[in-house]
Amino acid sequence: MTRYREQLPQLDGQLFLTDGGLETTLIFHDGIDLPHFAAFDLLTSDEGSQRIENYYAIYAELARKSGLGLVLETPTWRASQDWGALMGHDATALRELNQASVRQLEALRDRFETSETPIVISGCLGPRGDGYDPSHRLSVDQAAAYHRAQIEAFADSAADLVSAITMTHVEEAIGVVLSARASSMPAVIAFTVETDGRLPTGQPVGDAMEAVDRATDAHPAYYAINCAHPTHFTEVLLAAGSAPWIERLRAIRANASRKSHAELDEATELDDGNPAEFGEQCQALRRRLPQINVWGGCCGTDHRHIEAIAEAARA
Repeated sequence: MTRYREQLPQLDGQLFLTDGGLETTLIFHDGIDLPHFAAFDLLTSDEGSQRIENYYAIYAELARKSGLGLVLETPTWRASQDWGALMGHDATALRELNQASVRQLEALRDRFETSETPIVISGCLGPRGDGYDPSHRLSVDQAAAYHRAQIEAFADSAADLVSAITMTHVEEAIGVVLSARASSMPAVIAFTVETDGRLPTGQPVGDAMEAVDRATDAHPAYYAINCAHPTHFTEVLLAAGSAPWIERLRAIRANASRKSHAELDEATELDDGNPAEFGEQCQALRRRLPQINVWGGCCGTDHRHIEAIAEAARA
């Protein structure tokens, strides 16, 4: 049963954590072969499911120990039609795997949640194409149709919201939000940005947020930035001043590495940066922009980086 869909607790301003870089943790730390970054496929075996559970349990325990809320994203960034087909899954199997991922996080919530440390379950969506390359752009209608099945699977589960992670262009983001609205699901849009703080299309991130709000009657619960190092977007955010869009930005899931997306694409070794510095950079930005209250990691980050965020918040 959904717990927070009608009133997301992270909107009240309490500090929430998320997990780190699931796929890079599984590949580089756990030594798992992960074709297409499709972590959801691990749920097809008992051993794989246990690995996923162990991963999330670390963050659930960290949030409880730190006295902070937690947004748990399902491992379903690639659990949509095109990527699922590459892994040999049809529509029926994908629906079950998406919903199984929520049930797994429900069980973790039952184990770790307290009244002071709420745990919100987010159904995670990824782009139809590459998470860095917007060359194959979707129209709004194409995006809405493509993402509909996965969103409907989450709507029929205990997920509290859906989050579209690593969105590269505004049309796909709008399509996701329109499908979420049709399914009465709260939605979060997380745009990825390049080293200049702009979307891979070159569009300023603030313009992208405003475009989505205009096209969807401001349906997103809030916006996020993910898959970029804090140094890539901090100046852009601080330069926004009192622009209305900056108040709509409530979440950051940053990369550990300062490298560009092109450099990360070619990397054969993990660049996990400096976890302590990462935590300090995130909290320095939060002190300037306190409405950003959901903090976590993306590529290259693990529990050390998220613990550093929690420690910096207590300092």
